[in-house]
Amino acid sequence: MNTIEINNLTKTYGKARGITNVSFNVEEGEIFGFIGPNGAGKSTTIRTLLSLIYPTSGSAKIFGKDCIEFGPEIKKEIGYLPSEVFYYDNMKVMDLLNYSASFYKKDCKKRIKELAEIMNLDLNKKIDDLSYGNKKKVGIVQGLLHEPKLIMLDEPTSGLDPLMQQKFFDLLKEENKKGATILFSSHVLSEVQKMCERVAIIKEGKIIKIERISDLKENNYKNFELETLSKIDQNYFNINGVTNLLVKDNSVSFLFKGNINLILQKISVIEIANLWIEEPNLEDVFMHYYEKGE
Repeated sequence: MNTIEINNLTKTYGKARGITNVSFNVEEGEIFGFIGPNGAGKSTTIRTLLSLIYPTSGSAKIFGKDCIEFGPEIKKEIGYLPSEVFYYDNMKVMDLLNYSASFYKKDCKKRIKELAEIMNLDLNKKIDDLSYGNKKKVGIVQGLLHEPKLIMLDEPTSGLDPLMQQKFFDLLKEENKKGATILFSSHVLSEVQKMCERVAIIKEGKIIKIERISDLKENNYKNFELETLSKIDQNYFNINGVTNLLVKDNSVSFLFKGNINLILQKISVIEIANLWIEEPNLEDVFMHYYEKGE
């Protein structure tokens, strides 16, 4: 059974692009990744699913019900974390969360305290006194306090330090074990690889690929940067899997897709001063898709 069904969803803003013919399904109990660079259409898709904005054409269903027609009913079972959170500055955190809980017909006080403890959130502080990261924690607690069946996250980790990000990921995995379906939107490929089972890749408002994370990991994208002790011939790294190659004096950089052992063997015969291997950003990966026509 699908928790989310999106068919040819399109949203235009006059002549400006929003999203075009977006289609994908999210299965019940799945952690589904939705990735693309900033401005690709991730937030527009999510806001349309939440009936915060209306589609120009196409359709979307959650729990088998049309998102627009049954919007108020559906929202009772959804936890949503927007990419940016804005609150009443003079309210205390606890007062804000109690106010949020009042929209659901259940006692959320125990749950709020549990989540605040996990996220290391001070419930007695005023919103205005919180850092950006702590405001994001408020948004996380607010989105999960009613134990929703569907959790929709739009760039959820921005503002969180690495330790808190890991606590957040662990929390999401626990919610998933309890049966929650999760839609995880991000522009950070490594986050999605850690959390998700399948992923839809969107760019310029269109879905360019839907695949399993296991397949994405087999592609094994990595950014390489080398400083060598002697100049390298431009053609040395003209091999399968290497794109975005840039050679300048004793510096070499490129994006590699494939078996990392093969490229390390190639590098091992060079005298190296320094070597950096990093996760690529999504723009690099997208450039690969388009250059190769994938």
